[in-house]
Amino acid sequence: MKRRIYNILFHTHTVSGIVISVALYVIFFAGSFSFFRDEIAMWERGHHAESTDRIPMDIDSYLRHISLDNELQGREIEISRYYNERNINIHLTASKDSLAPQQAQERKNFYLDTKDLSKSTYATNYGLGEFLYRLHFLDQIPYPYGRYLSGFVALFFLFALLTGLWIHWDKIVSNFFVFRPWAKLKTLWTDAHTALGLIGFPFQFVYAVTGAFFLLKGILMLPTVMTLYDGDQNALFEDLEYTHPKFDYSYQPLENEPAVNQFIDKTLEDWENFHLAEVHIFNYNDANMHVALSGHLNYASKFNGTGYRIYRVRDQKLIDERIPIENNRYLDGVKNVLFRLHLGDYGGLGLRIVSFWLGLISCIVILSGIMIWMVARNKKHIPIKRRRFNNQVANVYMAICLSMLPVTAVSFCAVKIWGAEKGFIYKVYFLSWLVASLFFTLKKNINFTNKYCLISGGILCILVPLCNGFTTGLWPWISYPKGFTEVLFIDLLFLFIGGICIWVVYFKGKPKQSQ
Repeated sequence: MKRRIYNILFHTHTVSGIVISVALYVIFFAGSFSFFRDEIAMWERGHHAESTDRIPMDIDSYLRHISLDNELQGREIEISRYYNERNINIHLTASKDSLAPQQAQERKNFYLDTKDLSKSTYATNYGLGEFLYRLHFLDQIPYPYGRYLSGFVALFFLFALLTGLWIHWDKIVSNFFVFRPWAKLKTLWTDAHTALGLIGFPFQFVYAVTGAFFLLKGILMLPTVMTLYDGDQNALFEDLEYTHPKFDYSYQPLENEPAVNQFIDKTLEDWENFHLAEVHIFNYNDANMHVALSGHLNYASKFNGTGYRIYRVRDQKLIDERIPIENNRYLDGVKNVLFRLHLGDYGGLGLRIVSFWLGLISCIVILSGIMIWMVARNKKHIPIKRRRFNNQVANVYMAICLSMLPVTAVSFCAVKIWGAEKGFIYKVYFLSWLVASLFFTLKKNINFTNKYCLISGGILCILVPLCNGFTTGLWPWISYPKGFTEVLFIDLLFLFIGGICIWVVYFKGKPKQSQ
C-alpha cells in the first residue's frame, strides 16, 4: 500500500474511532447484557419461564379471562410473545361494532402473566433488562434522535472496521500473534487493539451492518417511499408484509362460542417443531371472524423457517398459509435473517454467552483505541496545551466508559432491594453514572480510574447474588433444585464477572509503566 493512502486510511480510522468511542462503548456494553434481557427480567421477578420462545397454548383460557373486564365483541385481538418470559403481550383494537359499549371503542395494550393471570402495563413491567436493552440503542434519548444517533454510530463503526482491516492487511497474520505485555505502554495497547480487534472482527462487522440497517432504515427507505409509492408509507409496509390482511365486519354473531385452541392444535400437528409466536384474531365473535397463527420452526430444524396460517372460524376452513419448511423467499430472508443475526437467539444460551463475551472484548478494543490515541499524542514535539487537552479528553472518555461496570452492578443491587420501577431505575443508573464519571474525571488519573472501577465493580458484582439471596431466598443452591435456572444464571454471571475483576486487580499486579 502506498504511504499516502496508508496515512489517509490511518487518520480516518483514528478520527472516526475516537469520535464515536464513548457512544460505541455504551452500545456494546449495554448490548452485551441485552443478550440476557429475558434472564434479567426473570431474575428481577423471581420467576421461571416454563416455555422458551413460544406462546403457551391455551389461548381460549386467556381470552375468557380477558373478557371478564373487557368487551371483546368486534375487536381485533393480538396475542404475542416477544421475549422468553411468563408474560405475553395483549393488544386490543377498537371494536368495529358501532353498537358496542364505549369501553370497547378504546384501544388497549397490556401484559398478561400466563401463570397467575395478573395484568401489567409497560411501565409497571419495566425492569433493568428492558432498560439495558433500550440503552444499547440510546432509546432513552427522545425518539427518534437517540435511535438515529446510534444508527450513525453503527455506520461510522463499520467504516472504522473496514479501514482498520485495510491498515493491518499486509501484516494481519504476523500482528495477530504478537502480544508484548511488558513493552512500552503504546505497544501494549496497540497489540491488544490489533489482536482483540481481529478476533472480534466478524462479530463486530455483523453488528455494525445490522445495527445501521435497523436504526437507519427509516431514512434509507425514504427515497423509495417518495419515488415508488408517492409518499404512501402504508403501501410500502403492505408490500413488505408488515401489516395484517383486512376482513370486513359482518354484524352477524358467530353461531358457536369462539374457539382458537383447535386451530393451534391442528397447525402444530401438521408442522412439527413449529413455535407459535403470534395469534391474531379478526372480528372477534363475528360471523366473519378469522384467526391468523404465525411463528417459526425450531432454529435447529431451519434457520429461516417462518410460516403462518389463516383460518375462518365459522366453517373452520383454512383460507391461506405459508408452509415454513418450504418458505425460501428473498423477502423473508432479508427481514428475518438480519434480526436473527443481530439478536443472536438462534443458537440457544450458548451462542448468547459467546456473544456476551465478544461484546465485552469489543469494549476492550474501544478502550485500547482511546489509550493508543492518547499515548500517540503525548509526545514532546506536540505543544503542551494540546497534550493536556488530549489527556483530558482521554480521561473523560475513560471515566464515562469504565464507570459503567460499577454503575450497572449497583443498579442490580438497588433494583433487587427497592424494586424495579422505571423512574427509580433511571434515577439510580444515570445519577450514579454522572457522579462516578465526574469523580473519576476530576481525579485526572486513568490508572486510578481503571483500578477503582475494577475494584468497586468486582465487589458490587459479587454483592448482586447476595442481595438476591437475602431479599428473595433464592440462593444458588436453592434456585437450582427449584428449576429457577434464569435466576441462577444471572447470579453466577455476576459472581464470575466480579471474580475476574478482583483477580485482575490483585493477582495480576500493577502495570510496569504508569501514565
